[in-house]
Amino acid sequence: MSSLQIKQRIPLKIKRMGINGEGIGFYQKTLVFVPGALKGEEVFCQVTSVKRNFVEAKLLDINKKSKFRVVPECPIYEACGGCQIMHLRYDKQLDFKVDLLKQALKKFKPRGFEHYEIRPTLGMDKPKHYRAKLQFQTRSFGGSVKAGLYAEGSHRLVSLEDCLVQDQLTQAIINKITHLLDKHKVPIYNERKIQGIRTVMVRKAKATDQVQIIFISSKWVNLTALIKDLTTAFLQIKTVAFNLNPSKTSEIYGAKTEILWGQDAIDEAVLDYGFQLSPRAFYQLNPEQTEVLYGEAVKALDVSSEDHLIDAYCGVGTIGFAFADKVKSVRGMDIIPEAIEDAKVNARRMGFDNTHYEAGKAEEIIPKWYKEGYLADALVVDPPRTGLDDALLKTIIKYQPKKMVYVSCNVSTLARDLTQLTKVYDVDYIQSVDMFPHTARTEAIVKLIIRANSEKTKG
Repeated sequence: MSSLQIKQRIPLKIKRMGINGEGIGFYQKTLVFVPGALKGEEVFCQVTSVKRNFVEAKLLDINKKSKFRVVPECPIYEACGGCQIMHLRYDKQLDFKVDLLKQALKKFKPRGFEHYEIRPTLGMDKPKHYRAKLQFQTRSFGGSVKAGLYAEGSHRLVSLEDCLVQDQLTQAIINKITHLLDKHKVPIYNERKIQGIRTVMVRKAKATDQVQIIFISSKWVNLTALIKDLTTAFLQIKTVAFNLNPSKTSEIYGAKTEILWGQDAIDEAVLDYGFQLSPRAFYQLNPEQTEVLYGEAVKALDVSSEDHLIDAYCGVGTIGFAFADKVKSVRGMDIIPEAIEDAKVNARRMGFDNTHYEAGKAEEIIPKWYKEGYLADALVVDPPRTGLDDALLKTIIKYQPKKMVYVSCNVSTLARDLTQLTKVYDVDYIQSVDMFPHTARTEAIVKLIIRANSEKTKG
């Protein structure tokens, strides 16, 4: 146990940065985490919490500054917590994201990790206003509605009216929505007693500027007058949907989403193909870097015209479509039925007759397909932050498609999953892609190749 006490003030040398972008140093052999401090800095900080094998502290003074420290352009950077490393020069943020991967690999130690080729992070020329989708909480303060994000680790809403990483059209629309929620006296949710609008999702298609909106509410509310004003103000809005979520959990969405106004989907494009997105379907938050990410996936999987490809966690089919004209067949699955319907429509619109999509869990559908005789030569997985399901990992290790690409948005679950996958695959290389500038998150593309002497496990 540390001898440090809460409120104690200590000097500290920052040795490295942690997975949330915080500075890390040692004080009398105790690990100290200091948000806002950078590698190489000498700081003065105050202990805020004491845990069993580390302490957390807040930054008071920087006695020796990093030469890579910059003044964040965002005026509410510290209050908001949505970005964690805006105080670090952008080229050094890209280096930090390679370091994140290395830290995760060192922690989980997948086979051969010391020798992996980890390529420099592919960053953005202009790392601002890149988020094409927002999900802002709405709350009412003194009779006026605000929308934004909760401050880190709290239920205190930070109002965001001019976010530096948010697409400017989506920001203008959410600002208008808060004004109209006030004007039309729409009930706004709070945790204690009031039922009403709790979250608003706004998404813009980069290729077409078409916008869709979902109002998430704990009870039915009438939005007819608000929708009329809103769609008159912004002709880019093509879809307004309503999602009922009466639950007390932190889940954003309830099960049912219905279209209140406009069309079922908006049109987006990536690489050289277009597709439709319904309001609940997943698509990457940063469309500009999605081009880079999918381009890297195509390069890494290196398919041939005879290959059968499985696209696990396929969403509306986007990654699979990048391969559809290069392979014999593509099959995909996703747990969101609306996304699968989008995938089918998208494939038809593009004239692909070699695709097949089913709603359900990858770990249940892939073994079923194998039993039916559909054997994949190539596999691409793009799981949520939780990583691959155990049953899916066992399935992959059992059936061993010879080529595999893992698209990851969480270095920790990636490194954990690689400990299993490297029982039968070798990691050819890892390519980090900066999908989320100024945050401590990165995406990575991992090229995996079946080991020549790997034995199929008997099933």
